[in-house]
Amino acid sequence: MIDDISVDDAVTALRPDFAVLVVCAYGLHNGPSDDRSRAWLADAAVHAVALDDERIEAWRAAYRAFGAKPQRTRPSVDALVRRMPLPEINLVVDAYNSVSVRHGLPIGGEDLRRYQGTARLVRAAGDEPSEEALGDPEIGEVVWRDDAGVTCRRWNWRQCVRTRITEETVDALFLLERLEPLSLDALRAAGDDLAGMLSDIAPNIRIESRLID
Repeated sequence: MIDDISVDDAVTALRPDFAVLVVCAYGLHNGPSDDRSRAWLADAAVHAVALDDERIEAWRAAYRAFGAKPQRTRPSVDALVRRMPLPEINLVVDAYNSVSVRHGLPIGGEDLRRYQGTARLVRAAGDEPSEEALGDPEIGEVVWRDDAGVTCRRWNWRQCVRTRITEETVDALFLLERLEPLSLDALRAAGDDLAGMLSDIAPNIRIESRLID
């Protein structure tokens, strides 16, 4: 799938500085949170970006640009920083949540085997299939989707249940999203950080990545 993931021109027109680093990991051995992932979460609590960090404010501005109110539906990194200390979910989710708050960028984690077709970031027409818990996207809203429907509403606000990473996830897709002032080098560094944690969880995994900017 990685070569087919796309960002629609309408999203790029909204924020020309947007880039996403796509990371696919194959052969994970996920499991419950343990002392290793608790250490990652504890480190994240110490080194998390501040709520007034300009990297988070960039995402609030992006939400306002397509009509969302970031104080009501917060960008994922904004919401995570407000939840500190981070909750324990499972090894893989603990890993990417800790990378998110330390590097100041949203990260989506998806179960590749639950995808139908490829992932793409679009501005919604308003008639996309969506899980009841997510609600229907508004016209012009930025959403991730596949052939079956919306996988994440409002860019990175809320993920659907269907593609969520669980302890049974074997192959995973991670979407590391960037707006200025986060540099592309900093985006790649976050990807390297995540890849190192995933390799710690499953030393024999295969990882591939692609930058879309």
